[in-house]
Amino acid sequence: MPRAIVLTNPTAGKGRGARMRDEALPRFHGAGWRTTALTGRDAGESLDLARLAVAEEPDVLVLCGGDGMVNIGLQAAAGTEVPIGILPAGTGNDFARYFDLPLGHGAAAATRITQASPRTIDLARIGDRYFGGVLAAGFDAIVNERANQMRWPRGQMRYNLATLAELRVFEPLPYVLELDGVERRLEAMLVAVGNGPSFGGGLRITHGAQLDDGLLDVVLIKPVSRVQLVRTFPKLFDGRHVSHPQYERHRVRRVTIASPGIVGYADGERFGPLPLTVDVVPGAVRVMA
Repeated sequence: MPRAIVLTNPTAGKGRGARMRDEALPRFHGAGWRTTALTGRDAGESLDLARLAVAEEPDVLVLCGGDGMVNIGLQAAAGTEVPIGILPAGTGNDFARYFDLPLGHGAAAATRITQASPRTIDLARIGDRYFGGVLAAGFDAIVNERANQMRWPRGQMRYNLATLAELRVFEPLPYVLELDGVERRLEAMLVAVGNGPSFGGGLRITHGAQLDDGLLDVVLIKPVSRVQLVRTFPKLFDGRHVSHPQYERHRVRRVTIASPGIVGYADGERFGPLPLTVDVVPGAVRVMA
């Protein structure tokens, strides 16, 4: 009998994590799978549990939660033969969107896992930490910092208010980039590094990025007015922003990003202040999707 270890963030998506797990487990059992259900009280304990789970070499480590929970699973599964599966229960669920997984439906997502074959994909790496989606290192990262300092409201509205607050005062940032060893100095509204194509719940900032091409997509949005930034924002949902004259894209294996006072976020997690160096790790993890 195949075995799934299911690691859940029960608070993901305002409680959807626990509900999706409870929907998914009977579907695994009905398909003839054995399951072990684990719950982490916080990110640190969840990472410990993920590493212990991978050491048991199950047929799949299932991550029930949002992009943060998936990111925890990537740290444990990268470089091993244990594939991950996803029960997407968060707010953004960008990693799940890359594979067109059913969002918010535990039974359907579990069925997808039991019927799938593992797909090998790349990851991006900063130091000894991996991410699967997009590193934000500009206006988007500043919004994340402000939102994390806010106590009210909860959910997506917190980020909307943080965006409005920062937009009133935001100016282009000075950057020093090293793209596969070639240095560039410029001003930009943001720099994003994509292993995958989207962040923030479907904003396709690195539209066109492929998960298995052995390359990172580095996107620059060079200086634009606040009005242009607001007008361009809706185009991020379908990738039409790539036609903007201030958009620029590079495909590299390594990039170093420096800009004073900016903190980098990837998969919704704080990775630390710039400068940061990002490498692509081809074929780093397997995903049941």
